[in-house]
Amino acid sequence: MQPTWDQRYSEEEFIYGKEPNDFLRENFMKIPEGKVLFLAEGEGRNAVFLAKQPGYEVTAMDSSSVGMKKAKELAEEQGAALHTIVADLNDFDLGEEQWDGIVSIFCHLPFDLRKDVHKRIIRALKNGGVLLSESYVQKQLDYKTGGPKTTDLLVKDLPTLKSELMGLQFEHLVETVREVHEGRLHFGKGAVVQVIAKKQ
Repeated sequence: MQPTWDQRYSEEEFIYGKEPNDFLRENFMKIPEGKVLFLAEGEGRNAVFLAKQPGYEVTAMDSSSVGMKKAKELAEEQGAALHTIVADLNDFDLGEEQWDGIVSIFCHLPFDLRKDVHKRIIRALKNGGVLLSESYVQKQLDYKTGGPKTTDLLVKDLPTLKSELMGLQFEHLVETVREVHEGRLHFGKGAVVQVIAKKQ
């Protein structure tokens, strides 16, 4: 039986490390300054990174209260101001035209829920707001270096993702294989799809 996220995050170590995702680190400046929401943010490494950059007011949400507690501790350790919300993406209200940026890093959801969340993301972004996202695709099952073990929780391919995010203008939309070194659960070559897209 798979451990729950609370069980995974209850370990003392940060299971995905404390350093931000490489794609976020290299591209965060594409997100307009202002209010930014991180979805399924786990232990907070990515949100804390952005919160330390000038001009951003960052909120991290996750279904795990244990993960969000560690996120607050990491923010305090690194001198960052971070808002946290414990909520389930099945019914979490992202709001309407509320966010200058939304970040989704390895947020893997069942197909129907993912489609619905993507619609809510588009609605929740302000005009000019940016979605930055990186996810494993189904080819990742060949690499076995992290991520879900079932196809339903993985993005099928780039055209599928593009159709789910119709209504955004893509600045970067790439499916690639890259080295992912994020703690002990994401380590090695990974098949990913990356998105930077703006609401016009």
